[in-house]
Amino acid sequence: MAKTIMIVDDSSTMVMSLKNSLEIAGFHALTAGDGAIAMKSLQGGAKPDLIITDINMPNMGGIEFIGKARKLPGFRFIPILALTTESHQATRDEAKRLGATGWLLKPVAGGDLVKVIKQLLPGA
Repeated sequence: MAKTIMIVDDSSTMVMSLKNSLEIAGFHALTAGDGAIAMKSLQGGAKPDLIITDINMPNMGGIEFIGKARKLPGFRFIPILALTTESHQATRDEAKRLGATGWLLKPVAGGDLVKVIKQLLPGA
């Protein structure tokens, strides 16, 4: 069964690119335009195997989203990757403190992203 990856990003171009790369690699992709939409989806029953989130988004940014997602039942150990143009160490440290599993800088090649996902999801 295909693993499900949630993409949280306010850039429709980035979402489309990531979704395409993931689906070509055999994953199922869910999308959300910001952290608030993603939270509603998770609270509504979505159960991704891994989450990829941007950091700088309107309504609810990635840092806040990571912290809130980690508090949801069943999401303590779901891998969460930050995929962003943000490179400040303090922001990285805060994301890690709140539960981010890893940090990737945009742009990332589809093949490189899939390689990281396969490391985090054995058997994917």
